[in-house]
Amino acid sequence: MSETVKVIDLVNALQLEMITEDEQALQREIKISDISRPGLELTGYFTYYSYNRIQLFGSKEITFAQKMLPEERLMVMRRMCAPETPAFVISRGLEVPKELIQACEENQIPVLRSKVSTSRLLGQLSSFLDSKLAVRESVHGVLVDVYGLGVLIQGSSGIGKSETALELIKRGHRLIADDRVDVYKQDDLTLIGEPPKILEHLIEIRGIGIIDVMNLFGASAVRGSMQVQLAVYLEAWDKDKKYDRLGSDNESVEIGEVAIPQIRIPVKTGRNVAIIIEVAAMNFRAKTMGFDATKKFEERLSMLIAENSGK
Repeated sequence: MSETVKVIDLVNALQLEMITEDEQALQREIKISDISRPGLELTGYFTYYSYNRIQLFGSKEITFAQKMLPEERLMVMRRMCAPETPAFVISRGLEVPKELIQACEENQIPVLRSKVSTSRLLGQLSSFLDSKLAVRESVHGVLVDVYGLGVLIQGSSGIGKSETALELIKRGHRLIADDRVDVYKQDDLTLIGEPPKILEHLIEIRGIGIIDVMNLFGASAVRGSMQVQLAVYLEAWDKDKKYDRLGSDNESVEIGEVAIPQIRIPVKTGRNVAIIIEVAAMNFRAKTMGFDATKKFEERLSMLIAENSGK
């Protein structure tokens, strides 16, 4: 599912100035993240007008509108104010044509303004709406920021995911979400995870109950969202199973249509899983930077075999 975004959410997030004061208009819903720059529409060409998008006016649009006759300008602005149009946004702190204000007030459409440049404002609008309107999927697990790396801890119920996350929090890392993580694609290669609102900053520990991490450990122990970069699967130790001892297995798991690298950690009494996850996160980052201990070991082994063969 995707979230609903209202114009007032956009105003608060980007600190936009409200030119019109209609509070009801600020409750309009924004359903599309794409932004429209209505240049052709100002000339009277409305064949492909994207009426259901936010309409962004920059220097070009305002300058062109100023050269129009007042009655012509009012007629065009009225045509732009479709029932589905969520809002008009003016960049660079430019003066808003009074005809646009009149047309918007007639149709209860808010007019907003920002001092930010047009290209930068376009990026901010798109980024905010893309994140809020993206389709979300819930996955079972705990998401923790470990050394700046988003680690998703998964495993069967009762394996110790939340307890491991609590140990990581005590060691200075940050909780994003416990038990359920809402994920969405930022792009084809990037997966973002965040907590459901009902579980924000909360973690459940069996035998204790629900605790508020922010209240107990401070604001530095939590964060609102994080890119999911590594998945750790905790599984019960099986003495008959052979586990990867060199780190040469390159597993991945598909979450939200994005392939995430995955490692499996067997859990048994005496193993400090939190420390193992810390090392796994550091080792994963080292690998992405080109430092692969497994590859180095294999090279040394090959050299030793070659030396012994020569002798």
